[in-house]
Amino acid sequence: MAIVGAGLGGLLLARVLHRNGIDAVVYERESSRDARGQGGMLDLHSTTGQRAMREAGLLDQFHAIARRAGQDLRLLQPDGTLLLQEDTPDDAPMERPEADRADLRTLLLDSLPEHTVRWGHTFQSARDGLLHFADGSSAPYDLLVGADGADSRVRALLTDARPAHTGQNVVELGIPDIDRTRPDLAAMVGRGNYWVLGDGQSLSAQRNGDGRVRVYLSFYNTAEDWFATSGIPFGDPAAARSRLIELFTGWDSRFTALIAACDDTVLPRSITTLPVGLNWPSRPGVTLLGDAAHLMPPVGQGANMALLDGALLGLALATHPDDFPAAVKEYEREMFERTSAAARQSAYVQDVLESPDAAQKMLAFFRPG
Repeated sequence: MAIVGAGLGGLLLARVLHRNGIDAVVYERESSRDARGQGGMLDLHSTTGQRAMREAGLLDQFHAIARRAGQDLRLLQPDGTLLLQEDTPDDAPMERPEADRADLRTLLLDSLPEHTVRWGHTFQSARDGLLHFADGSSAPYDLLVGADGADSRVRALLTDARPAHTGQNVVELGIPDIDRTRPDLAAMVGRGNYWVLGDGQSLSAQRNGDGRVRVYLSFYNTAEDWFATSGIPFGDPAAARSRLIELFTGWDSRFTALIAACDDTVLPRSITTLPVGLNWPSRPGVTLLGDAAHLMPPVGQGANMALLDGALLGLALATHPDDFPAAVKEYEREMFERTSAAARQSAYVQDVLESPDAAQKMLAFFRPG
């Protein structure tokens, strides 16, 4: 069993297989578990991501690192009008608690036997039962699982589909240790998610468990090369912040103050997706999970789907240990239906965010009727 990619879905699959006595090797191109940062917070839903953690025997450990207060939400308009504030009671159910992606990945890595993950292995190709890596090495496999994300190389073995730009471009910034350095802004953002939705632009801020607030500035209905034409000098963080503040002219001064307070992390991110409802004829010996199979807009479904993919594929393989093709067919049939529905909902939310009256539409989404 060969899993390409040590992201959340691939590691969850390896964990479920390990619990069921099935050996697996995870091949990861990064040189070590600490080779790069792992991003911000994830909200694991009770029926998807948390279900996967339960199947992995790790739900209690997840709850130990999760933040109930991360479920808090504040929704505002650019003029500063507060449309919605939801504060989570201390005894509220853990329906969608937040956890740092890095902490969740560490939990999964620590749950696996030593040497399950082979670091520094960049997948190049697969043929005749052998995986081939960029360093010239190779390894045998009976089943290859592509858990290698948006730019998956394994995907090409099953489909010609490629991610396409959605029209959204995002700049990520952040304020470290915000409670000490900017208590005024910390109080404004609160304990969870802070969203300001305008016409063609949005600002979101997300409280992380390490005291950092990540700030995401989104620009909708923009071209794929927008970063090159935006006038944002990414090589000069101070000048980049100034330019970003200019792009939010007319917004309440508290929001531009949030941008001004950020440190020198200024990261451009283009948002791409795979076609909604993507599927392929089942092929013995290879399948996909997570973003490699169903890349969606970043509105809360992707990580949950990837984790559940890993759990359900692992359980299918444990049910059919002597018939991998049957297990893969069973998994793919369920995965296609489930993730197509999630992708349609994600696309709807993306359409709302791109609309001129995004704030009012999102309010209706959270408070229907």
